[in-house]
Amino acid sequence: MNWLADHYIEVFGALTGIIYVILEIRQSIWLWPLGLITSALYVWVFFTNKFYADMGLQSYYVLISIYGWYWWLRGGEKYNTDSLPVTRISLKLAGILVFVFILLFAGIWYILLNYTDSPVPLGDAFTTALSIVATWMLARKIIEHWILWVIADLVSMGLYIYKGLYPTVILFAVYTLMAVIGYREWRKTMGQNQETGNFF
Repeated sequence: MNWLADHYIEVFGALTGIIYVILEIRQSIWLWPLGLITSALYVWVFFTNKFYADMGLQSYYVLISIYGWYWWLRGGEKYNTDSLPVTRISLKLAGILVFVFILLFAGIWYILLNYTDSPVPLGDAFTTALSIVATWMLARKIIEHWILWVIADLVSMGLYIYKGLYPTVILFAVYTLMAVIGYREWRKTMGQNQETGNFF
């Protein structure tokens, strides 16, 4: 009970995070407001454990939740449908996002290495940069974002084991499994729609 009293924010954040991914798999727009709650909780968890890049990532999640909420509500107009459809990434957009990832990774790694006491600057920078790109892709319903989540979640599990954040390790193990399920479920909903995601 003492452990739970000391880690209740982390545990609650883990539970809301699992619900978030369930809503994501089901393509429910309610994932975005729930994401705001989860992100607010994890700002505190990561700050107290010196995962500064992950803490900053939660602030980004607040902004991208607003962006994603808008696109899931209004993005279907571009495709003449009631809701934003699941699409595949275009080769051009993939190239842009790889470039963005490299810039983010290098920049975050440099900052963590030189201006913070982060115990794992390389891993923290990698997962943060990958998560930023994956969440933007989620906001646009690009199916390949699930693949990025599998990679980010597996690396994150190693980092959180190192820091002893065991409820979060369990959360990210569940995330990894659910990302695989999510990819399969989203493929089913694509149907005959073979559109590719575009930047604009």
